[in-house]
Formats: sequence, structure tokens, C-alpha cells
Amino acid sequence: MLQQRTLKSLTKAVGVGLHSGQRVELTLRPAQPDTGIVFRRVDLAQPVDIPVSAEAVTDTRMASTISNGGAKVYTVEHLMSACAGLGLDNLYVDITAEEVPILDGSSASFVFLLQSAGIALQNAPRRFIRLLKPVEVREGEGDNLKWARLDPYHGYKLSFEIDFAHRVVDSTGQSVVFDLGTGSYARDIARARTFGFTKDVENMRASGLGLGAGMDNAIVMDDYRVLNSDGLRYDDELAKHKILDAMGDLYLVGKPLLAAYSAFRSGHAMNNKLLRELLAQRDAWDVVTFEDEKQAPVGFAQPARAW
Repeated sequence: MLQQRTLKSLTKAVGVGLHSGQRVELTLRPAQPDTGIVFRRVDLAQPVDIPVSAEAVTDTRMASTISNGGAKVYTVEHLMSACAGLGLDNLYVDITAEEVPILDGSSASFVFLLQSAGIALQNAPRRFIRLLKPVEVREGEGDNLKWARLDPYHGYKLSFEIDFAHRVVDSTGQSVVFDLGTGSYARDIARARTFGFTKDVENMRASGLGLGAGMDNAIVMDDYRVLNSDGLRYDDELAKHKILDAMGDLYLVGKPLLAAYSAFRSGHAMNNKLLRELLAQRDAWDVVTFEDEKQAPVGFAQPARAW
């Protein structure tokens, strides 16, 4: 049986929120089978649980926000991406503020935290959402066109193309394909950082966003170059970060997908719109388990490789 996974022990991190600039403490704890991933706002007078789901997403401006009543947590996508990349099913995330800490702007620190705590197999079958037919969402036309799509695939593969019409971005790799079954998430995707442009900083901060951003947790570009002294971690780091984000956004559906995701200029909003369209088309998917691990897609039977 292909089993569900949680942590062997708890692990903690402290950082600041990318958009809020607030100090935040994060505690990642093991959870029972079939719990899913649950964020818990422990700073509130009465702690509130926010289980992840496509319907729990209430805001997608610059990040993915999940809510339960008046309680919310935003910028969940990097931690969710690490959980997707390592195949974690059940986890409690205790958090002391509204925003997940940005750490270094990638998911590598979350991968390190999760792997340091250790991954435990549980006595319950891992459930996958398997695509049975294509599902697609599109917006705009011509230069404003953007789309995201899921196709049937015995595994989990993602392809993403960016298009920013910016000389620095144009000089990097703008399309990436990553297959979770044959690639290494920790090596190939996790280190890709979030990015932004100096020309957008004033507008973002006027809107109360990006207050915790800096060159220690983001790639910063002006009109001509990358300003970070260490340059890029990958030649195609910007496109790879979009893959990282997409993996986190899509994992908010609550189960791993057996599908091929492809997208052009997509973002948090389109990714959530795609999930909602998927769930609305009940004949487009089913839920499967693997009693015989040999029947599972390549790479899914073993917990993800360490660094």
C-alpha cells in the first residue's frame, strides 16, 4: 500500500512576512491520517484551525490566502509547495501571525525543516486526485492572454512559460518542465526565489504589500540587471519559481494530483480558478489509491530524496 505521510517530530522556524513585515513563529507538527494540512492561528484569543482546500482560498493578490471565518493566513504557497514536493499529506502548522514567514524567498528552508523533522509513513492509503479529462481556464486575448490547464497523466508533471517583456527576464530561461517522478524537487525547484522589480516597490508598499521584502529574501531587478550580489541560483530561476508557486497553489486542493499541469502567464488567481473548475467538473477526475506500490507512478513510492 502506498501510505500517507506526516512528520516524525515537530520543527520550528522564526522569520518575517514578505508582505506584512511582521515577525512570525511557525511550528510544524505531526498529524493523524486523513487530517490533511491544517494551519492554526495560535495567536488569537481562541485559536482557529484553517484546513487547506481550494474553497478556503479567499485572496490571490501577490500570494495565496486561506481563511476560516475572520481568521486568515496568507503567503502559504511556498510551504505548501515544499509539502507537495516531499509528499507530505498530514501536518499541523501553528502560526503566530497572519503570514507565513518568507525565510529566503524560496521553499528550500521549508524542505530543510521538514526533512530535519523526518518523514513518517502512516497506516492509511495515500489518496490522489486523478485527471480523467482535460480541464482548462483562460483569460484575456492577444498580449493579455493567460491560461492554465490540467491533462490526464500517470504521474505529476508541470510546465510553465513566463512572458514579462522585460530585458532582464528575457535573458533568462522562460519555460520550464519539471516531472516530480524523475526530477528532484529539492535540487531542481526548491531553491528558486520569489522575484520583483524596483519600479513596482512604491506601488506595492502604498498598498501595504512587500513590507518585509529585501535582497535577502527575493530576486530584485531594475530595468537593466539583477541587483542581488549573488546573481541567480538557476539560469531559469524566475520560471522555476513559478513552478514552485504552482505546486503550492495546486496542493491547496487537499490531495496530490495525478495530472500534467501546463500554464502560460498564470499566477495564484488562475491556479485557484483552475482548481475550482476542476472540482466543478465532477466527471473530470476520480480519487484513487495504490494497494500495490508498483502500480503507482515512478518516484511516488518512496519519500522524496534528501539534499
